[in-house]
Amino acid sequence: MRVAIVTVGDELLAGDTVNTNAAWLCTELTERGVSVERVTTLPDRVADIARVVNEYHAEYDAVIVTGGLGPTHDDLTMEGVAAAFGREVEESEAALAWLTEQGGYAAGDLAEGTTHLPAGARMLPNDEGVAPGAVVESVYVLPGVPAEMKAMFARVADEFAGEPTYSETVATPEPESTLLDRIAGVQEAFDVTVGSYPGEHVRLKVTATDPETARSAADWLSERVEVLEE
Repeated sequence: MRVAIVTVGDELLAGDTVNTNAAWLCTELTERGVSVERVTTLPDRVADIARVVNEYHAEYDAVIVTGGLGPTHDDLTMEGVAAAFGREVEESEAALAWLTEQGGYAAGDLAEGTTHLPAGARMLPNDEGVAPGAVVESVYVLPGVPAEMKAMFARVADEFAGEPTYSETVATPEPESTLLDRIAGVQEAFDVTVGSYPGEHVRLKVTATDPETARSAADWLSERVEVLEE
């Protein structure tokens, strides 16, 4: 399963808010065997949201969009997703029923636009907030507030599945540029992918579709590189 993630918010692009949602979703999806192939951050602009969602919907098995839900002036994500599908944004009876019956809100107390979703969308309840999410075909629209996003993702998590992967990591003080021959060697010897992540030291992450292969590849590397002492 191939997935693209779209995070929406001027505050993300300005650096006012750290984009933790993207990192969290990437981790969750990868652990489910899903291949995350795009992470894109967009401004609160309907045309940009519509264009990117339309493109990614055609290319990937699913698209997750986070941020900009609700009735305020810069909450334009639902409108952008609706535009991507040529749909209107309209009152959702399911959202209104959830908020009044389960959320304890009176209809008159809800801000205008709170229950508006793209026409024909599947409503996703917001267990940690007010503004509901939505699913439009294979596009999942979640809140930007991390606690709300995580709770809503839990409701649809089982809809994201792929072949499980297993990883092992070998840390070495050797410079990354000197490791190229052994990185190539382990990929020739085993059916694995290798990530090389430099920092205070280099982390070599080997990933396979079964734990035995991942462990064997890590052992192979450990015998051929200088292993960082714990």
